[in-house]
Amino acid sequence: MSSDELKAKGNAAFSAGQFEEAVKLFDEAIAVDGENHVLYSNKSAALASMGKYEEALEAANKVTSLKPDWPKGYSRVGAALYGLERWDEAVESYSKGLEIDPENAQMKQGLEDAKRARGGGSGLGQLFSRPEVLSRLATDPRTRALMGQPDFMSMMKSIEENPQNMQQYMQDERFKLLMEVALGVSMHMPGESEAPAHEQAPGHGDDSKMQESKDEKSAEEASAAEDEPEDKKRAYEEKEEGNKAYKAKRFDDAIQHYNAAIDLYDQDISFITNKAAVKFEMGKYEECIKDCEDAIEKGRELRADYKLIARAMTRIGNALVKLGKLEEAVSIYNRSLTEHRNADTLKRLNETEKAIKDAKEAAYIDLELCSEEKEKGNAAFKDQKYPEAVKHYSEALKRGPPSVNQEAYKLFSNRAACYTKLGAWNEGLKDAEKCIELAPEFPKGYSRKGHLQFFMKEYSKAMTTYEEGLKQDPENVELKDGLRRCVQAINSLNSGEMTDEERRQRQERAMADPEIQGILSDPVMRNVLRDMEENPAAAQKHLSHPDVAKKFEKLVASGIVQVK
Repeated sequence: MSSDELKAKGNAAFSAGQFEEAVKLFDEAIAVDGENHVLYSNKSAALASMGKYEEALEAANKVTSLKPDWPKGYSRVGAALYGLERWDEAVESYSKGLEIDPENAQMKQGLEDAKRARGGGSGLGQLFSRPEVLSRLATDPRTRALMGQPDFMSMMKSIEENPQNMQQYMQDERFKLLMEVALGVSMHMPGESEAPAHEQAPGHGDDSKMQESKDEKSAEEASAAEDEPEDKKRAYEEKEEGNKAYKAKRFDDAIQHYNAAIDLYDQDISFITNKAAVKFEMGKYEECIKDCEDAIEKGRELRADYKLIARAMTRIGNALVKLGKLEEAVSIYNRSLTEHRNADTLKRLNETEKAIKDAKEAAYIDLELCSEEKEKGNAAFKDQKYPEAVKHYSEALKRGPPSVNQEAYKLFSNRAACYTKLGAWNEGLKDAEKCIELAPEFPKGYSRKGHLQFFMKEYSKAMTTYEEGLKQDPENVELKDGLRRCVQAINSLNSGEMTDEERRQRQERAMADPEIQGILSDPVMRNVLRDMEENPAAAQKHLSHPDVAKKFEKLVASGIVQVK
């Protein structure tokens, strides 16, 4: 398995809160590609989430040694040092990272937290800054969506600065969830139900149709109320202009607007995924894939909603399908489903898997080899080597399926004969029915089916099958003999030539037949059966109707009604 595949599995485990599994997978990826700084970074994050700060620091230091110009490495070092309560060193590490990326919001917050802790902060103020607590909040399904809400983050910040402020949030259901996840204690009184967390973090658009979701609009309105930075407001204005250009099919303009949004505010991956959607519509599938990969990497960094990550993966799969890389598409669709189970992605996965299967079957078709396998099957049947004959007829059907072989019905007929000899009646019945479906004028299909039903002691059904076959070939001797045997069998059973146990089994089989159940639930037939017992003369009038008489004959043939 490649390092990228192992990394993807590790990311999925991390997102699911399975940190030990994530570390194991990242270690396996590192064994394949030991110079990949991102792998050590991800490993450090997983270790910090487990509270293993010494090991997290070791992995983080490896990141900065491999890639000293990558700011996230210093963020990982800072987080590990913070967990070890080595505040001065944490401040120093965050400061180094900000020298490389002065506008990095995460490192600014990390630096502020480290300075506050160095100054003597404690209790709840420190709790909400600890990496493992933040990781729990980001991965727990009840709180991860809340992490994208500005007022929720403001609540956390307020409590960090002054734990006494939590009194004003006691009635907020989100505060109760925050405390439950962070501390592992219940904040609900007995009998009080928990309020569900929002399913999706607001602030992200439905980039699949380039429509803004209700959540996103709500987030934008909330953000405006919070007097958010001017650049962020302008970024969302650019996004809106990009959406308009996309709808008008002005794709180049749309890309310019999305790029402008990204330059102004890089904390929302929907800008990137919207741009990817435009590239997809333009047929630039490779560029679409690259944008989606960037969105996924950025989303991991921002701890974006799993749904957004999954959506980007699905779009990669769609682009791969367009490029004809179906096997790769299946792989990425499966990864998307591990992030978020979505009906559309599942549908695309099934369609792609079917396309792969159909392509393999089409490539396997060879009518000459089909004919050869058929002859081998015929020879094996004559030699009474029935399992071998089944194998050859099955191979013949793969080489010459009904879609390209007009005589495929004969192969089903021949294989049904083999199954009959082997006593595999259900398999034989399916083949006989397929034979009739493909060639309803072929009498042998009816005789195959009728024989199987006779052996299964379904005499009424066998009679119907033989009768249908005689409509196609009224003089067919095999069908006439089959019909005669059914009549004899039914008469023999009705004359009492069976044990009580055989009679009971026969009636049980009949009662399990949906057709018999339908006849017995028919109000007219219930009246007929009642008259048979109470007023035989009236019953005879009922039997003058062809439909009633036919249903009555089925009841007699099945053993439900005994005629003496």
